[in-house]
Formats: sequence, structure tokens, C-alpha cells
Amino acid sequence: MLNFDYMNMPRREFIKNVGAAVIAMPWITSPFSIFNFDKSDDPLEVHLFSKHLQFLDIKEAARIAAKLGFEGLDLTVRPKGHILPENVETELPQAIQDIKEAGSSCKMITTTISDVKNTDDLKIIKTAAENGVEFYRSDWFKYHKDRSMQESIDIYQQQINELGEVNKQYGITGCYQNHAGTSIGSTFWEVKQLLETVNPDWFGTQYDIRHAMVDGGLSWENGLRLLKDHIKTIVLKDFKWKKTNGKWEVVNVPIGEGMVDFKSYFKLLKDYDLKPPVSLHLEYPLGGAEKGKSEITVDKQFVFDAMQKDLATVQQLWQEA
Repeated sequence: MLNFDYMNMPRREFIKNVGAAVIAMPWITSPFSIFNFDKSDDPLEVHLFSKHLQFLDIKEAARIAAKLGFEGLDLTVRPKGHILPENVETELPQAIQDIKEAGSSCKMITTTISDVKNTDDLKIIKTAAENGVEFYRSDWFKYHKDRSMQESIDIYQQQINELGEVNKQYGITGCYQNHAGTSIGSTFWEVKQLLETVNPDWFGTQYDIRHAMVDGGLSWENGLRLLKDHIKTIVLKDFKWKKTNGKWEVVNVPIGEGMVDFKSYFKLLKDYDLKPPVSLHLEYPLGGAEKGKSEITVDKQFVFDAMQKDLATVQQLWQEA
């Protein structure tokens, strides 16, 4: 662990001193490499998914994110999130003010927005845009059981078109996350179809490399190439396959300890001249913080150290790519 009081250190001072601190950390190969960038390799703009700090109020979560070196918070504005959808008009402006006062920012939010016919969805879009939020992640869509798969995609494509028009009106960009599983978006072509007709300036994808590699296997590079012009934000997290009781399952692990080929991924992002804002997720065991619990079973410092370690590893891998 760090041997200086980084929790009470100004952010710029933290960045200056972290190089010396990581000498003692086995997961960093070069003590000064993570911040020794030329212009083309400036650090990624990494925001911390506030789901993992829901045991703290928003102001404290923002303070911690800033002290750990994150650009800001990817704020949960959804059921069981930091901000509930029905309270967005009163609570989100105050939350963003608190975040700024804590030395952080809120460029992106995670929501369950899905339809312009939903009044709460419209309130979130309008309020977020008016308070400087640039991107929101939408809800995931499920296939209708009584319709063909293509009919379902056509229906949701229209919903995204309508959201795109509202986004344009208010000046905010929506993002659909590719996600392993059976919802729409587990394969790259599904996401491509959803976004085929919407104005790409106002609705794109939040590209998740972990989910891309879980469901895409060796074809993830094709998926990235297919969706590269639609990528607005990205999610970073890692995983590996593990056999338990004779059954293979996906296990989430810290950044750099799993199967995600970050160096190849980051190199392709650079080749495509892509450097979108990042939402860092930590879904491996952290005493409940990984699941967004309001009460956790481990010391808070354990969670903060994990966050700082993942952030440093991300920046190192980005530089090395």
C-alpha cells in the first residue's frame, strides 16, 4: 500500500509523487512510466463508476475520486443509484455542484433511459444536459418473446432514433453499451444495427472491451473495427474463465490480471485515433462495493487501494501500447 497520505494530498501533488510510491508496488514495472508521456501518449481520461462508491454520499465519493487521481465520476442516475430517476430535477444539479466543489467532475452518467415516452427519461436528459453532462449510458434492450429478433431490433432502432432527436435538442450524447449475455448488444452486429439510422453525433456506443472479449472471443478486433466510428465512451474492466464444479464461468479480476488484451486494444484505439472518456469498473470481490452496496464488509481503504491500483495499471498499459 502507499506509504504517504494520498487521501489528503492535492491531486497535482499526488501525480507528482505517485512515481516514487509505485517503486514498492509489484504490479508496476517501471516506477515513473505511468506519467512519463509525450503528447501522443497523454494519460487516458478515466472516470470512476460511482456504483462502486455507493457506500459514500456523492460529495465524499467525488472527493475520493479526485484524491485517487480520477478525472471525475461516472454517476449512477438510475434505480438503486446515487440519484433516483424520479428525483433527478432536484438532486442532480446539487450533486454536480457538490462534485465540482469536491475537486472532481461529472461528464458522464449511467442511466436506464430507453424511451422518449418515459417522462423520467426525458427529465434525466434535460437536467443532465443543462448541468454540463456530456454523455449518458442508456438501458439495455431485451428481445420481445412474441416477435422475431429482427422485429425487436427494428423497434429499438426507432426508439434510439427518437432519443437521438431529443439528445440533439438538449446537446447531450447517448451511448448503448455492448454487453455479454442474451440482451440486444451481446454481438457487435446487433449494436451496429441499433445505431444504423440514428444521427451519430447524438447517439453512439459505450464500448466495453471486457464484454466484447467474453462474447466475441477472437473476433473482438472485428467488432472494434465495425463500431469504431460509433464509439463515444468506453468501459474498462478485466476477466478470466475459471472452471468451478466442472462448469466454466466468467470471473472478474483486477485490470491486467485477466484475459483482456489491453495492449492490443489500446494500440488499436491509437491506430484509429480514438481516445474517448473512460468509465473504470471494478466488478471483482470488494466486500460488496463491486455490486453497488450501500454497506460494505471490508475496510474502505481496501476499496480505495484497489481503485488506485487499477487506475495506475490502466495508465501504464495505455502508455506501453
